[in-house]
Amino acid sequence: MKQEMGDKSIKPFVYGGVASIIAEFGTFPIDTTKTRLQIQGQKIDNTFSQLRYRGMTDAFIKISREEGLRALYSGIWPAVLRQATYGTIKFGTYYTLKSIANENGLLVDPDTGTERVWGNILCAAAAGAISSAIANPTDVLKVRMQVHGKGSQHQSLWACFHEIYKYEGVRGLWRGVGPTAQRAVVIASVELPVYDFCKLQLMGMFGDHVANHFVSSFIASLGSAIASTPIDVIRTRLMNQRHVTIVNGMVTTAATQKIYTGSIDCALQTVRNEGLLALYKGFIPTWVRMGPWNVIFFITYEQLKKY
Repeated sequence: MKQEMGDKSIKPFVYGGVASIIAEFGTFPIDTTKTRLQIQGQKIDNTFSQLRYRGMTDAFIKISREEGLRALYSGIWPAVLRQATYGTIKFGTYYTLKSIANENGLLVDPDTGTERVWGNILCAAAAGAISSAIANPTDVLKVRMQVHGKGSQHQSLWACFHEIYKYEGVRGLWRGVGPTAQRAVVIASVELPVYDFCKLQLMGMFGDHVANHFVSSFIASLGSAIASTPIDVIRTRLMNQRHVTIVNGMVTTAATQKIYTGSIDCALQTVRNEGLLALYKGFIPTWVRMGPWNVIFFITYEQLKKY
């Protein structure tokens, strides 16, 4: 009996990790265009002050033409490593917390027989914060590799990790952990409860089938993109910020040390120098990616649950 309980409790973690990795492979090029769009136009940082790309499609074409198709997958391995940790912990923790809340009579409203929205949100927020904080180093590696693509500073996963650890210390691997956790809380608090709510409402029309999972996941992704993009822009810029510059193997002090002192400073300077809409740079690729990502994830997850 105990063995059965153990097997059952670990399934959401395994399914969540596998589904996250599959979804990441399918949508990663869109994520690369999003990252490039988010770091460009920083007037206080000469390295990224130029507006190289007019939008997602332009970024996709230019990166492919100038750096090759492989550049669109620069940073894929830390992204896969991130999903193996973040995706596994996030979705596994969410559904485990929901199960615990349900067993203790906290999740379902006895009067209506439906799940309480606040219960879903609390479970999702806790799962998002915990998983993103643990997986933050893989996020930093992913952003650094995506920004530099196949250019002169292109590095392997290990070389990128070694450089950050050597010159920026352990703190460098957790750069931007604040907005990363905040973003994860926002996304999880919107995405997972909205998906579960939509899926429940659409049961009568579609049943528990792929069509239901597709529509529910696409609706959930729009809410997530609107709520999380400003935090994502701040997170990306903080993660890409370096204290040192490496040129031909030589370490030099960064031309502008600590461009941003933290999340609030980054938000204020971004709005002051680039306008309020700058916080929504990369919104289209964020939404375009979240849609297919969620569709692939939830359909994969739901199919795995049947085995």
